Amino acid sequence: MIYLKAFLIGGLLCAVGQIIIDRTNLTPARILSGYVVAGVILSAVGLYQPLADFAGAGASVPLTGFGHLMAKGVREAVSEQGWLGVFTGGFHAGAGGVCAAVFFALLAAMFFRAKAKK
Repeated sequence: MIYLKAFLIGGLLCAVGQIIIDRTNLTPARILSGYVVAGVILSAVGLYQPLADFAGAGASVPLTGFGHLMAKGVREAVSEQGWLGVFTGGFHAGAGGVCAAVFFALLAAMFFRAKAKK
């Protein structure tokens, strides 16, 4: 059941993004940025954590989950460090995921070569 909930919620988030791409003139970069901001806003009003608890990876893996992670990191850092946490909390919370992404991208670049499109 955990996999089904993750699949349905993650699929719904992706489907909404695809509908936005198909129906508007927004670029994918703007849509992705909007997803991160939506995650921050939903986290700020307390709606994203219950969704993440329900859907697990279906809510934490998409970009809305990254926004939620950043907001959660800032909130925790502000409670521990005061206003300095506004500037450091998001970086501290997201550092592990960003580091892993850079590391695995480096590995992929070492083993595979991109081909030019014809």
